Amino acid sequence: MKIAIVKLSALGDIVHAMIVLQFIKKHNQEIEVDWIVEEAYKGLFEFHPDINKVHVVNIKKAKKKKSFFLFLNELKKVRHFGKYDLVIDMQGLLKSALISRLIISPITLGFDKFSIRENLASIFYNQIFNYGYDENVIERNVALMSFALGLNVSKQEIKNKSPFLHLSRKHLNVNLSNVKRNILLIPGASHISKCYPVSNLAELTTLIDANFLTIWGDQKEKIMAEEIKTQAPSVSVCEKLSIDSLKLLISQVDLVIGPDTGPTHMAWALNVPSITLFGPTPGDRNSYATKINRIIESDSKVNSHKIDRNDNSIKDIDIQKILQVSKDLLSQS
Repeated sequence: MKIAIVKLSALGDIVHAMIVLQFIKKHNQEIEVDWIVEEAYKGLFEFHPDINKVHVVNIKKAKKKKSFFLFLNELKKVRHFGKYDLVIDMQGLLKSALISRLIISPITLGFDKFSIRENLASIFYNQIFNYGYDENVIERNVALMSFALGLNVSKQEIKNKSPFLHLSRKHLNVNLSNVKRNILLIPGASHISKCYPVSNLAELTTLIDANFLTIWGDQKEKIMAEEIKTQAPSVSVCEKLSIDSLKLLISQVDLVIGPDTGPTHMAWALNVPSITLFGPTPGDRNSYATKINRIIESDSKVNSHKIDRNDNSIKDIDIQKILQVSKDLLSQS
């Protein structure tokens, strides 16, 4: 059997979907799995033993350039990805649904109109699956794949998952300590309302005896990272990292602290201790709490269908709570 999974973006959402790969292979080693993804995120799949082939599209690039010609070219590419027994759209957006439908296959499966934010996407599927949009995203992904392939995956199996981001090398030129615990701070996210104040992150470095590093992905995040270092000079600001280098760095630290964003979720995927801070997004939906992967939420009420970008409640999370959870996690390792 040959299947294609469509999950185009973004970093954290793809990570949350990739967990299904190990359960597919546990069910049937003979199933071939290809993945369709935006080119920027291809690095997540490098060296992954459960992936047969990765097909890339550049829908974001076409959108950024406002080019209908580029968009059509990307859609034409899809018809040449090959023939599949089953296509599964794990994203549930109009763009992912259209791409899924264009892939040559007798079955195109996705969530029904009651289970996705862009409900028109469901018209592109010839098989649909109902699972509440407000439910946990990891459980949603596993449930969709279970429905497609007849799997039976328990919540305990999800919690006991194997790490599923794979590395190409063991050495990275960053300031990791062999004496102190290494803690990675992630200041940035897709929107400022999701970011914990850099002044608080800087203060945290004075409360824990550890080696702190911080990362960034764009110019705005670089400014945030450098501001942490301005307030806490001992913090190391990493150079801009590729996805492969980011995987390696996260795998080698003792704790990751950050908001609801891709790199923080990568710690969960690698079974690395983490604290994910939530303000305008729902923690119980957008992450999977385990003994070593903790969630700290603000007190605001959130709508999982739409982020309130005026909700800056993440700044109200008590730094002492983060300190307490950090010490607990570090004492376990």
